[in-house]
Amino acid sequence: MVAVKSRTQKNRLSLPGRTDKRIDALLSLLTENTTIVISGAQIAKEIGVRRQTVWRWIETLRAAGVKVKGHPRTGYHIERAADVLAPKLLARGLRGTPFAKHIFHFFKVDSTNTVAMRLGEEGEAHGTVVVAEEQTSGRGRAGHSWHSEKAAGIYVSILLRPQISPMLAPALTLVAGLAAYDAIAEESGLRPDIRWPNDVLLKGKKVCGILTEMQAEPDRMHFAVIGIGINVNQTKMPNDLASIATSMRMETGRVHSRLELLARLLRHLDRYYNQFIAEGAAPILRRFAEVSSYFEGKRVRISTSTDNFVGTTAGLEPMGILRVKRDDGKIESVISGMVAEAE
Repeated sequence: MVAVKSRTQKNRLSLPGRTDKRIDALLSLLTENTTIVISGAQIAKEIGVRRQTVWRWIETLRAAGVKVKGHPRTGYHIERAADVLAPKLLARGLRGTPFAKHIFHFFKVDSTNTVAMRLGEEGEAHGTVVVAEEQTSGRGRAGHSWHSEKAAGIYVSILLRPQISPMLAPALTLVAGLAAYDAIAEESGLRPDIRWPNDVLLKGKKVCGILTEMQAEPDRMHFAVIGIGINVNQTKMPNDLASIATSMRMETGRVHSRLELLARLLRHLDRYYNQFIAEGAAPILRRFAEVSSYFEGKRVRISTSTDNFVGTTAGLEPMGILRVKRDDGKIESVISGMVAEAE
């Protein structure tokens, strides 16, 4: 087991590709002054860089999809607020939560979960958020990859330090699933479904996946990282995913603010997490029963590393483990594995 490292070691942690705080300040400045042309000299003075650097960073924002207009001899402006998941912009919607304080942003990263796990090992604070505009090696459960189209979805990992037994980790995943369910429902106006333990569905297709990883001892959790991927504004899915995955835009026919959706997600996560810590898993399981068609009475196919079988869901155990009744009447406790609706 890797021990949590000292603060001195943490300060030496290198995070290649992390967005410079001054780029964050540039984006915030342009967003706060939408439609106003600001000179390159004024921008340079405001954020503390040279004018040549301003131009280079403007190109970085354009590459990320921000519509920055340049005006010869006068400066730059944006016509509408940028939908970039930048720390200063995101933190405004997270006041009063632990997630507003430590936000690590990347325009491109291999995996937000990989970064968050490193931060957890280095002693970074509870509530730390790692968010990216694009992932090159996004991970899902059971070794699956997560398709992470640039600036089209939400790719975020949250570092949590709950004082709980690792046996309660399944309930922690349900906490994240319920937060995603509420955020997607509010933003889309549609009614999602949750497929145990971690998939949020729209019209039967996957729109959100959750991967929970942790560092723990048998009786104590050091930290957990919850990775959440949401398909937001994709207009189509890759051929190999088209039959099983969708996006909010594909189902509603309109573009959604990723920034507002992520803020909603993290506010709901804060609410459910606090309830879980204060009251235990029981209210989380009750809410899951209300919103998931997979809670009870669903014919499913279960695939694990050691078995494959068909049965009917029979509720959740007190720690969030799925119970499935086989056709011969035997009740199986499914700790992990793939769950699919049986044909």
